[in-house]
Parts: sequence; C-alpha cells; structure tokens
Amino acid sequence: MHRARAFTLIEIAISCFILMLIMLLAIPSVEGVLANRRLQSSLDALNNLVRQAQEHSVAERRPYLIIWEQKDIIVRPEAVDPGSNGVPLATLNLSRGQAYHLRLTASLQKNPPAQWIFWPTGTCEPATVDFKGPDGSWEVNYTPLTARPEIVRYATR
Repeated sequence: MHRARAFTLIEIAISCFILMLIMLLAIPSVEGVLANRRLQSSLDALNNLVRQAQEHSVAERRPYLIIWEQKDIIVRPEAVDPGSNGVPLATLNLSRGQAYHLRLTASLQKNPPAQWIFWPTGTCEPATVDFKGPDGSWEVNYTPLTARPEIVRYATR
C-alpha cells in the first residue's frame, strides 16, 4: 500500500514566511528604482525643452524663450507673431509637489523675470535649474555656448 506524499502545514507556513521576508526586502529597492526613474524623467523633460528652444532658435533665426509660469514651463518665440495667438511651441506641465526654479547666473538684474533666452546662434544665457519633487531633487548648470547640462546634484528619496 502506497502512502501519498504531501507537504505538512509547518512546511507550507515556513515557505510562506520566507517568501514574505524576501518580498519585504525587495519592495523598498523596487520603490527606489521607480523613484529614480521618475526623477530622471523630470530632468529629461526639461532637457527636451532646452533642446527644442535651441533647435528652433537656430532653424528660424530668431530668439526663443523658456518661460516659467505658475503651473507649467513653456517654450515660445521672444516676439510673438500676430497670427499665432501666442500658442507655446512646447509645454512642461508641473505635477503636484514639483518645483523647477531658474537662476540666471550672469543676470545684471537683482530679480530677473523667469525667462531663459536662446539666441539665433543657438547659444543661451548661462543658467542653473533646481528641481524638487516627491521623488527627490537635482540641480543642473547649463553652459552658455552649448546649453549642455552639467549635473551638480542629483538625489532620490
């Protein structure tokens, strides 16, 4: 007569305990990876606006601005055409808890407007942009000749 082999209740309980322990260790690292991805996405979005402003200023041979507004950041020509209704070329919508802060390091004004200019040559005013959000913060310096980003600080939470 053959006896059926099966797992005992204690073996199943120990297996479940080990599985739960592994999950408790893995979930925080997965959250960190996702937070880093969202933080990198915020940096990529701003760099995309910078690239668009630079490319359009060169292609159209006229200055373009990146303008910080209350709930978004937009790209538009410095002088708005009468027939264009002032529609921005590109927009970066700010999510809840996100804040981008522009510092124009070479500005002669004490409190310059939050507008960053790109000239027809593709060069720009030197600038530093700070970001703070639920997933972390970063700070980037943009060079005046190439508008290339140089990451000064990058920290996830």
